[in-house]
Amino acid sequence: MLLLILGLLIFLGAHSIRIVANDWRGQQIRRLGEGPWKGLHGFASAIGLILIIVGFGEARMHPVLLYAPPAWLRHLNGLFTLIAFVLIAAAYVPRNHLKAKIGHPLLTGVKVWAFGHLLAIGMLRDVVLFGAFLIWAIADFAVSRRRDRAAGVVYPPGSVAGDVTAVVIGVVAWVAVLFWLHTLLIGVSPLG
Repeated sequence: MLLLILGLLIFLGAHSIRIVANDWRGQQIRRLGEGPWKGLHGFASAIGLILIIVGFGEARMHPVLLYAPPAWLRHLNGLFTLIAFVLIAAAYVPRNHLKAKIGHPLLTGVKVWAFGHLLAIGMLRDVVLFGAFLIWAIADFAVSRRRDRAAGVVYPPGSVAGDVTAVVIGVVAWVAVLFWLHTLLIGVSPLG
């Protein structure tokens, strides 16, 4: 569990710099240059992600049940995950109504994904992993929206084409994860 927690601290810590030290981040980018800053950020993120993966794998060897959710929540998690995938796709698809309305659909998608998993899985390792991502996404979303309002950020209006593209990409990615990638990468089939 220690590696999982360390990985989360490094990964989410690197992704929290704009939340807690945005001015410092700006100073470092000016001092180092954008490329080197992104390289350091990417390196720290990669180390954190590797530790999360290894730590989660180790934590699976020593399961600790905190709560036993009813089986129907597993199906509800499938719906939450589908919504999350569409939201995450909307973060990268230009001119869609989700991005225009929410502003940060990636963070919203992470919140929905983490919340769904917390409902469906009651193991300590899962609560640590998904709980950490949920708390981070809530904090980052709040700070990002506040920063947008202060800067007067207005997102481009959405279009039907952008909406359809985001939904199609999200659904295709969700199907790939549901039927193939989750089992391949995580070792657990969401289908049971």
